[in-house]
Amino acid sequence: MSVQTLLLDFSVDPARVGDESGQKTVFGQLETILKEYVPNLILAADINIDGGSLKLLTGKKGTTVSVRMFDRGLVTVNIEYYKEDTEEPLISFKCCKQLESSVKLSMDCDRLKLMPTIKRGYKYDVYLTSSDERLLEYDIDGVLFDEQSTFQRVQIVHSKSLGNMLVLDDLQNISEADLIYTETLMQRGRESYEGKEIVILGGGDGALLYELLKEKPKFVWMLEIDEMVMRACDTHLRSICGDVLERRKGDNYEIIVEDCMVTVNKFIKENRKVDYIFGDLTDIPISESACGELWEFMITILHASFQILKPTGKFMTHGNGATSRKSLELYEQELEKLKPPVRFTKSKAFVPSFLEDWIFYQISFKSTDNGDA
Repeated sequence: MSVQTLLLDFSVDPARVGDESGQKTVFGQLETILKEYVPNLILAADINIDGGSLKLLTGKKGTTVSVRMFDRGLVTVNIEYYKEDTEEPLISFKCCKQLESSVKLSMDCDRLKLMPTIKRGYKYDVYLTSSDERLLEYDIDGVLFDEQSTFQRVQIVHSKSLGNMLVLDDLQNISEADLIYTETLMQRGRESYEGKEIVILGGGDGALLYELLKEKPKFVWMLEIDEMVMRACDTHLRSICGDVLERRKGDNYEIIVEDCMVTVNKFIKENRKVDYIFGDLTDIPISESACGELWEFMITILHASFQILKPTGKFMTHGNGATSRKSLELYEQELEKLKPPVRFTKSKAFVPSFLEDWIFYQISFKSTDNGDA
């Protein structure tokens, strides 16, 4: 069950809706068209408001249509009705396109747009956001896991095109279609992990650990704080994590369930150095300045990580969407402040479940890279 919402807007010459008489004329034309597509439609309220007017109509089975007329020439139409899953839509996709065409032909529009039907109150949340907060609709048809951990809401949903997908606090994290994410993060084919010691900060879905173990490392420590994420992924995302989240420990790896800084600080105290550190924690925050709790956390992680990296080591991490340029620039400015100084390279890959290009960073000590003194 859900409420189906259709959004239509168009622009006309402001002179046509500049006064009450003009708005009445334009509305009359529009009402005639709407009645062809919405059964039993009647005018229930006509309200004059600052800058225009609002018309409220009702129709079959409680359908409501609101027409907002702005004296600057903009007209918006919202059509809402209740629909059970087994019912046919009141206005089919074909009818929506016919409605759009009818309005365009009859209303002498300068511009017109009909949005696809939005499902509100649906049993599955099919709407997530891009890195720069644009609305994305997914073909989600089931929820396999949905629980609140101590740290976040953990969901595994099923997508017709992406397979099972991990969603944390309403943000898509990884799906069965996202091997490219893991391979770009680890720079497969460009970095050699054989015989190397590696620390993964986060990585609760197990995908990075699973792929790294194929490269024959000497040892990998995975530091994940949320037991529930691992439990959910072990059950529903085996195709990307294998059995590593079930076993938790092997000849050349160990998963430690705690705040990653506990182990990092222990390594610092012991003066232990590793070859690679993967930051697989939060994305670079979307903000206008590098301040706030998340930025402080990321900067703390950076400073601590380089204390346990070998001089030839690398810090590998994901950034954010390629369209989030401001936040990426802020992150790079923070990298430039690090002491000892570091250099970095960037990679980009289209991640299917993100529906956008994503930026990844490879960061190393400047003094030991490319022969710098």
